Amino acid sequence: MPLEYIALMMVGAFFILVLTGMPVAFAIAAVGFVFGFIGFEGWLFELLPSRIFGTITNYTLLAIPLFVFMGVMLDKTRVAERMLEVIGHASGALPGGMALAVILVGVLMGAATGIVGAAIVTLTLMALPTLIRRGYKPSVACGTICASGTLGQIIPPSLVLLVLADTMNLSVGSLFAAALVPGLLLAGLYVLYLLFLAWYNAADVPAIDAAERATMSKAQLWKDLFTSVLPPLALVGAVLGAIIGGIAAPTEAAAVGAVGAVVVAALMRRLSLPVFNEALIITVRITAMVFFVLIASQVFALAFRGLDGEFLVEAMFDWVPGGPYGTLLFMMLLIFLLGFFLEWIQITYIAVPLFMPFLAGYPEFSMVWIAILIAMNLQTSFLTPPFGWSLIFMKGVAPRGIRTADIYRGAIPFVIIQLLALGLLILFPGIVLWLPGAIGW
Repeated sequence: MPLEYIALMMVGAFFILVLTGMPVAFAIAAVGFVFGFIGFEGWLFELLPSRIFGTITNYTLLAIPLFVFMGVMLDKTRVAERMLEVIGHASGALPGGMALAVILVGVLMGAATGIVGAAIVTLTLMALPTLIRRGYKPSVACGTICASGTLGQIIPPSLVLLVLADTMNLSVGSLFAAALVPGLLLAGLYVLYLLFLAWYNAADVPAIDAAERATMSKAQLWKDLFTSVLPPLALVGAVLGAIIGGIAAPTEAAAVGAVGAVVVAALMRRLSLPVFNEALIITVRITAMVFFVLIASQVFALAFRGLDGEFLVEAMFDWVPGGPYGTLLFMMLLIFLLGFFLEWIQITYIAVPLFMPFLAGYPEFSMVWIAILIAMNLQTSFLTPPFGWSLIFMKGVAPRGIRTADIYRGAIPFVIIQLLALGLLILFPGIVLWLPGAIGW
């Protein structure tokens, strides 16, 4: 049997295992080893130890556990929950004020954790009961939370961008700078949509009740804004600014962010030894998951290349009409579809390296621009019914009474907004490339 056929069988077996519920990391490693030994008797796996050693000793990837710890600490000390409450009160009688607060907290949490599942679960448990209790339409509440939780795919500092930088051999600072304007653009489009809803039908996104607003004086509100909202925002801003400004390497800035999260929690009197221990345990679990997938993907990549899978990918791209932009749109479509089944880290370490050589050959394309398009695309696929991972995460922890139809219906407008944003980035690359060029990356 030709090796290319075995490569196709390997890909098919991988998706079958994923659909049966097997953890993705185990599925990746299992099909890689099995089909590698079937196709070429496993001799190529002699390279595996050096590949794994090179991966786990990568200094840049040390930022992953530090960024995760920063986000988990802000979550477990309920700093993000307090932010949501204060920003909601600060919006006063504005319809949709709590939803706008969810967007802002989603930006912060997504930037801090970079793990979509963690952000969605946390926001759902923290904000969904509050929104429903205050009269929000269930579909609007669900859609807002799902969209906010996935902002971490594009808002720096983001683990997605960190891993893309490693995979595509790009500067982390340049990707963070390139992603800042598109991320804020997307969050701004979400805000405009919610403001439109508030104008069109305020009953779907009611303001906080006047009696509840009266319980907090203006002086107390300003105090809470300075003590509960400003410190975590300043922390994320400082970390991001240090990386983009070239003051610190990503790993160094992440270390400062991790310590800063502990300091912020202590200043807000929310730090305790049990909470600190829990944050450490969760950080180890998330980091182990990320690195295990990363190591398992090396097995899959070696097997796929040993089975001449690269020639299959090359033939697939040769069939695509339309020149450079036809190739780009085809890759965007493939990544969008893969997002239904796989987490971002598997797509980044398995699919992206296979696609990159075909786009790197076009001098009119900037690889920084391509990386941001991939991040935005992954974010869109996470929200698309019926297989979007963000929707599945929310359904798993949503309170009783929230129907699957509510989640799907609420996500669709935000998917349209994300596709609009992706289209703008493709049509106007300057949105991505302006800031890196302006600061000299």
